[in-house]
Amino acid sequence: MRDAIQFFQALADETRWRLLLLLWDEPLCVCELADVLGMPQSSVSSHVQVIKKAGLLDSERREKWVYYQVARAHLPLLDAVRKHFGLAPSSMHVLARDVKRMEKRLAARDESCCPQPRQLTSRSLKRPATRKISRSKS
Repeated sequence: MRDAIQFFQALADETRWRLLLLLWDEPLCVCELADVLGMPQSSVSSHVQVIKKAGLLDSERREKWVYYQVARAHLPLLDAVRKHFGLAPSSMHVLARDVKRMEKRLAARDESCCPQPRQLTSRSLKRPATRKISRSKS
């Protein structure tokens, strides 16, 4: 029963839904999520940890960065909830703005401080996968 309670507590917050929808198709690190949401990294990190603890996220560590993405195993259930409540970027102004900011942030990813994720990859058919660029350590 504890798993079910953690699952639904993770979904019981608007910011955490915004994070889930951003992480649906694209792996992002906390600094990218903070930029997109316009929130402090510490606040975003706290929300991400609630979602992660509920088992809803896969993660990949790259140096000091951790990339997160919605766990494949939970996509069908989350998709049913999302559709039932009409939680689509096109249906809400704030979600549409988040997607626009995310696309802008991803376009600048190559010039950012974050290394590219290697294991987690884009699942979107609408957006091309971000380019994988190997970086040398300086």
